[in-house]
Amino acid sequence: QVQLVESGGGLVQAGGSLRLSCAASGRTFSIYGMGWFRQAPGKEREFVAAVDWNGDNTYDAEFVKGRFTISRDNANDIVYLQMNSLKPEDTAVYSCAAAFRAGYYPPSAYEYDYWGHGTQVTVSS
Repeated sequence: QVQLVESGGGLVQAGGSLRLSCAASGRTFSIYGMGWFRQAPGKEREFVAAVDWNGDNTYDAEFVKGRFTISRDNANDIVYLQMNSLKPEDTAVYSCAAAFRAGYYPPSAYEYDYWGHGTQVTVSS
């Protein structure tokens, strides 16, 4: 099993920045990829970004290009999501997830085997 704990959420004004962290523990050697998803009230969960655990490939949703950056610290089993130029529509619960399968399809939530509890991000206008 893998345990995932997110942190770094909070309240920020539009145009501001936040950095989310996702700390992984347990069978981290089995992870092939890590993703960030978000879910706003009344909306479906949507893919934000993902990174291959043992490579350099990253994957971004179109709406975050140029604003959000995903990165990983393999030495400490942490994945980060740096969010800049935040907008009120970015308000959501952000959750990280771990995929155990090689060849996983990053934007699909069904590809991920373990999930964190999420961290709230609120962007005020």
